Amino acid sequence: MEEAGSLLAHVFDELEPHIRPGVSTLTLSLLAEKIISEGGGVAAEKGYAGYPAAICASVNEVLVHGIPSAKTILKDGDVVSLDIVVKKNGYHADACRTYLVGIGNEEKEKFIAVTRQAFFEGLKMVKEGNHLGDVSAAIQSYVEGHGYSLTREFSGHGIGREMHEDPSILNVGEKGTGPLLKEGMALAIEPMVLMGSPAVRTLKDGWTTVSKDGKITAHYENTVIVTKDGANVITLQDKERKVHE
Repeated sequence: MEEAGSLLAHVFDELEPHIRPGVSTLTLSLLAEKIISEGGGVAAEKGYAGYPAAICASVNEVLVHGIPSAKTILKDGDVVSLDIVVKKNGYHADACRTYLVGIGNEEKEKFIAVTRQAFFEGLKMVKEGNHLGDVSAAIQSYVEGHGYSLTREFSGHGIGREMHEDPSILNVGEKGTGPLLKEGMALAIEPMVLMGSPAVRTLKDGWTTVSKDGKITAHYENTVIVTKDGANVITLQDKERKVHE
């Protein structure tokens, strides 16, 4: 799984210079698929339950599962989340990053930063003997403490030979509840945050899920392996490791 995670981190490194005004989300998807293939992996989202693309690219009010399109052209101030799953050596790694495109503003920058930090607040609770609810409660407390909301409709998940495995990992919860964490468990932890109401709806394509109030959203995810003393985050980019480890 670490090889899949390392490849996925490399994909984000390579994509970032292309996340700029004038670039379509389809271009980003095709580039990601090429990088994954060259790295000996498979873009596991493509074809999953009929999903048509190599990545999910969700812009502004789209919370999750935005389908890349040549018609969706990034512009200054857009907030775009790229959710990518790599399969390599029979195992999966799953991660998402949210980016502010071009010229934005402090409010959007803060919102993205809170979403990212929410993951790391939850990560502090990941170690053998803690409960999954400890992770969820930490994420919820941090996000809601900043005045934002979390979807109840989607969750993180276990991961391994399959993209989605047990347990479900909610972003809201109570300390001391849920399954006990054990060494070797693999978890995809992913705060999905809304600037306004937590209410969402899914469009007619059956995938694209948007905030009902039309306000912007953000999403940050990593694949984490539980250890006795904490966690091994296998999808971090090197620049993130320098900050958080």
